[in-house]
Amino acid sequence: MIKYIKRYLEESIKEDLAQKMVFVAGPRQCGKTTLAKKILEEEMGQKADEFYLTWDSAEDREKIIRERFPAGKGLLVLDEIHKFSRWRQVVKGLFDKRGHELKILVTGSGRLDYYRFGGDSLQGRYHFYRLHPFSFKEINETSPSPVQDILNYSGFPEPFLARDERDCRRWSREYRTRLIYEDLNSLENVKDIALLEQLALRLPDLVGSPLSVNALREDLQVSHQTVTRWLAMFENIYLSFRVFPFGPPKIRAIKKEPKLYLYDWTQIEDLGARFENMVAFHLLKWVHFQQDYNGLNVELRYFRDVNRNEVDFVILQDKTVKQLIECKVRSREINPALRMLKKRILDAEAVQVSLLDREEYVDKNGILVTTAGRFLERFI
Repeated sequence: MIKYIKRYLEESIKEDLAQKMVFVAGPRQCGKTTLAKKILEEEMGQKADEFYLTWDSAEDREKIIRERFPAGKGLLVLDEIHKFSRWRQVVKGLFDKRGHELKILVTGSGRLDYYRFGGDSLQGRYHFYRLHPFSFKEINETSPSPVQDILNYSGFPEPFLARDERDCRRWSREYRTRLIYEDLNSLENVKDIALLEQLALRLPDLVGSPLSVNALREDLQVSHQTVTRWLAMFENIYLSFRVFPFGPPKIRAIKKEPKLYLYDWTQIEDLGARFENMVAFHLLKWVHFQQDYNGLNVELRYFRDVNRNEVDFVILQDKTVKQLIECKVRSREINPALRMLKKRILDAEAVQVSLLDREEYVDKNGILVTTAGRFLERFI
């Protein structure tokens, strides 16, 4: 029997359910339903099945359409309800009429995140969270080699818990296909689905480098606007995410080209790019939590100037640089760009993270060189 891995949002969701509805979105198969059912079982005990309704069940679907929800007090979980065109009106009416006796938890895929911007009828009635796959801190005590396991199998529960290379490859291929042919097709009116899949297959080779939309446009023989729209669509279904450049004053930084990363980094062959992607995921997960739970104005950026000096990640809070982060497979020497940027932004913490080295020290410029495990332990 596989031990339940406690999710980082569990306590925050329970806390917020006492005040408002809670919406949880995130990548397909990242554990949203498992988390919701865990909270529901703790809250409702033997009545848990009665208070769980999913749009993917024909019987539950009829109950939702007819608005025949369980009577009495408790926690009601509505899973994938955003597939119903009238879901906002139904949820609003349910909360307005029975919010005094019902806690309501709504879970769904990328479309829940996408559709929440479609109107303000629910404004002020819910808190919103983005649930991400497992991170180092969540799985640290369940794995003998947590950094290597999450690097090899990603943080998605199914391939991570299986820890089998063949199963991981099959899962990754099937996962990408479902995202494009099911999630994306249902979210957008897509005509060139084969070209979209061709673009998706290109993405692992583009990770970690400034993204040239023009080069992709020429390869795919489509317009600049089309490629830009497709990349935004990939973000809506949690296939990929972009990190945009940071340009501090008096530094000739590039302003436009983002870097692209994947939620499933197992497709990336280059070890350095895969490690950088894994760190990017951990940073994004932490940033989203700071935004969703603490309401902080935190951003994830990167730095690159016109002379191609680059620092992998920059953490901003209220437009102030808090952290400079560089990823290396081995830390034989400190990245000169990190040293240069640290000298210009003295108050920022500068960290160089190594995948394979085991030593930790602070150099004369105040730059911390540390291991992947020690660094990732800081985050959620």
